[in-house]
Amino acid sequence: MTILALEIGPTRFAAVQASDEVGEDQIRRISVPPRGAWNACREMLLDAATGAEISSVGIAAAGPIDMVAGVVAPAGISEWRSGFAIVEEVRKLFPSATVRLALDGVCLALAERNFGGIADTPDALSVMVADRIVAGVSVGGFTVVGRTGNAGHIGHMLVPGADDRCHCGGRGCLEAVASSGATLRWARGQGWQGESVEDLLDAAVAGDEIATAAVRRSGTAIGQIIASVAPLLDFDLVVVGGPLARPGSPLWKPLGAAVATHARLGFLTGLRVIPSPLGDISLLAGAGVLGVTEE
Repeated sequence: MTILALEIGPTRFAAVQASDEVGEDQIRRISVPPRGAWNACREMLLDAATGAEISSVGIAAAGPIDMVAGVVAPAGISEWRSGFAIVEEVRKLFPSATVRLALDGVCLALAERNFGGIADTPDALSVMVADRIVAGVSVGGFTVVGRTGNAGHIGHMLVPGADDRCHCGGRGCLEAVASSGATLRWARGQGWQGESVEDLLDAAVAGDEIATAAVRRSGTAIGQIIASVAPLLDFDLVVVGGPLARPGSPLWKPLGAAVATHARLGFLTGLRVIPSPLGDISLLAGAGVLGVTEE
């Protein structure tokens, strides 16, 4: 049985044959082109399949999605905003394969439960802070999917006092405030001249005032949203990963302070917020798990 894992993000596609040991050289990644997104994705998938008999394809997709219809409509891919029938198109490529679609946050939670930080915790929140805010919810040991497949969209919860415009059309969304791209944009708007998230974190560690303020702003916002979600779902563990939340990142101090300030109910006393042990392949890993999930 050969399982193909596909990640659909707003800026990149990635695919790999799922196995216990995946080498970096086996992963195919491409930037989403301004036109011909499916043509590019199809060629990447065929390259990743390398002629193997594909029995199952798991798809981790940026939302919104319609899991029942097999349709994705990520805001970052202009051609697909009105909906693209990804499951149908993948089935055309691999007619004998089972094709399963899930929100990337659901796949993140699957990866954390199978390989990462929540394996022994029934009630948990998995978060990835990257070019968007990805999150998955686990309750009672089960990953919460939701009616349409879009459960876990904490990136579009509102940050107190924020008015940043979001690509979804709203204002004040966590993703518009605290994603890696949003953090960089805010810092540059204040006069910081670095190039990357790594540069920003390094500058904050070195004491740069603007970089420190940018990271503090994002960490505080993420902590506020975690503190808002925690009493709703009564979980006791949050695992946070992604480039901005790497272990040792200066993001952790303001994030932890915000959680401590706002998560004050007695039943939240034991709430833990820890770094994810998974790296850049977490969504692909979750898509691989999805590919072997029983119907």
